[in-house]
Amino acid sequence: MASLFETIENNAKELRLSLPSSKVAEIMEHYTDQDECLKAVDEVFQVLRDQKYEELVDMYMKTSRLPRKSPRTFDNFDFTRLHGKDVEQIRNLQSLSTLYAHQNVILIGPPGTGKTHLAEAIGVKCIENRMKAYFLTFSELNQRLTEARRLDKIGSTINGLVRPACLIIDEVGQSVFDVENTRLFFDVVNRRYNNDGNGSMIFTSNVDPKQWPQFFSEDSSLLCSMDRIFDKAIVCNVKGESYRGKGLVQLAVEAGKATNIK
Repeated sequence: MASLFETIENNAKELRLSLPSSKVAEIMEHYTDQDECLKAVDEVFQVLRDQKYEELVDMYMKTSRLPRKSPRTFDNFDFTRLHGKDVEQIRNLQSLSTLYAHQNVILIGPPGTGKTHLAEAIGVKCIENRMKAYFLTFSELNQRLTEARRLDKIGSTINGLVRPACLIIDEVGQSVFDVENTRLFFDVVNRRYNNDGNGSMIFTSNVDPKQWPQFFSEDSSLLCSMDRIFDKAIVCNVKGESYRGKGLVQLAVEAGKATNIK
């Protein structure tokens, strides 16, 4: 168990401060009740550390494009709706083992079965672990790449998609990429594939991955790049009825013949 001296030193390091335990001990020599002084100093550093963590998480959430007001998390996902032998593996996505193993996650299934919720939950968990996440839909990505070409900002746009530890692309199949956007997209895929360190891409789609090539415009070289998405990946097939409308209340009335009111 770490002493208070070591705890203070470690908390100072998290705040990017150099305060070795030997220096803390030297300061404490000037105080009679050293135990109480140490506890007070430790509490101050814990408050500062926690405040810095909250500010970091808030900043990462702001830049992630994930919902901040009511974030979708693993805690508020209804796992009782899932059945089958692989449910536990879906639960284990929150361990971020896929991210540390540099594996992609592909969530496939009909609308309303919780794919986007799970994808966003992975992103939130990533941020809670001090790693950046970024969310956008397939159509938004297509528009982003088109805009980057128009404004001559291809380099910064691609770099912005390569940097986050977790890149979430929702609803693959919403649009069709032209040749240039296809090449730019697979430049992102290739660079993330070859990156060292932690990182993964999360995809959701209503369409079977075998049909994904129809949403891109490129020759056979596309298949090589497409393989890199699935080379190290977990494909989760989420089946079942839609979650949407579970709170729907329908009212039915019938209008009769009008009557004269005197």
